Amino acid sequence: MVEAQTWTTRRMSNPRLDSTPTADHQVLDIPVTPTADLRNSIGSHLSPNLLTPLIIASWFMSNIGVLLLNKYLLSFYGYRYPIFLTMLHMISCASYSYLAINFLEIVPRQHILSRKQFLKIFALSLIFCFSVVCGNTSLRYIPVSFNQAIGATTPFFTAIFAFLITCKKESAEVYFALLPVVFGIVLASNSEPLFNLFGFLVCIGSTAGRALKSVVQGILLTSEAEKLHSMNLLLYMAPMAAMILLPFTLYIEGNVARVTLEKAKSDSFIIFLLLGNATVAYLVNLTNFLVTKHTSALTLQVLGNAKAALAAFVSVMIFRNPVTVMGMTGFAVTVMGVVLYGEAKKRSKAQLATH
Repeated sequence: MVEAQTWTTRRMSNPRLDSTPTADHQVLDIPVTPTADLRNSIGSHLSPNLLTPLIIASWFMSNIGVLLLNKYLLSFYGYRYPIFLTMLHMISCASYSYLAINFLEIVPRQHILSRKQFLKIFALSLIFCFSVVCGNTSLRYIPVSFNQAIGATTPFFTAIFAFLITCKKESAEVYFALLPVVFGIVLASNSEPLFNLFGFLVCIGSTAGRALKSVVQGILLTSEAEKLHSMNLLLYMAPMAAMILLPFTLYIEGNVARVTLEKAKSDSFIIFLLLGNATVAYLVNLTNFLVTKHTSALTLQVLGNAKAALAAFVSVMIFRNPVTVMGMTGFAVTVMGVVLYGEAKKRSKAQLATH
């Protein structure tokens, strides 16, 4: 899937190392709030009172939908090819992005200006592939609810990588706010009835990959000339990611094409599932952009926290995976820690601004 990650780990147009990730599994970064003329370019014929709730509802449905579809395909339907599935997501994102930018003109087209910029985007694509494949693979082994709880620890890994790579230090209050994030996931892990060590480890890898990508992006794409709008960055990263994944799916999942064709002959529903899943994966990125465009990045941060809890609840209702009171408590503590972390970051930034 295309990870429904946190709002800050998806900010492509102007990344910051001091942004606040949330428990969202989504792959790509979101832009800063666009200018007024860009805000009105899409959906200007609809009342804002109707358009904004509609966009937010679409964001919830696409973000939760891609998680549930991935879980169903990989765990219940028996389609055990997470790398190939991720490659389909990338092909879909590349195709839809090309149509949206070149024909619908959602955002102005930007071009890669140098070989150096190309290599930087390619490096981000490598980290991106690792994160998304690990996230999809984890859904084969652990429930969506546990997957979302682990994803909430993104701020913890972001703080670690920011310190290790850039020597960036946060205030004591910010580090203290990370304690419930870690404690909550430890509590949830010890109480998870369907705990799987491999699934847990690859999900941790996915979460750490998202955090690493946000930090590395803040280092690599710092020049104003090299910064790309999130939809343009998706246009270039998606085909790169598909090409990176192709040799891996051929080597590790070598018979995936034959198996998919045989399944399609006996059950055409697999075609609908794969195409629908790939389309929803693109809609995750589109609605991320639209929510930010019509509200703000802060709104998307708040929605990300709500989405994690709602996705966990819906998945339990649909897939009937067992949960414990202690596990739910751990999830709640982790989400609470993310909220406290965000508030601590805002106060830290405000104090720095006054000095």
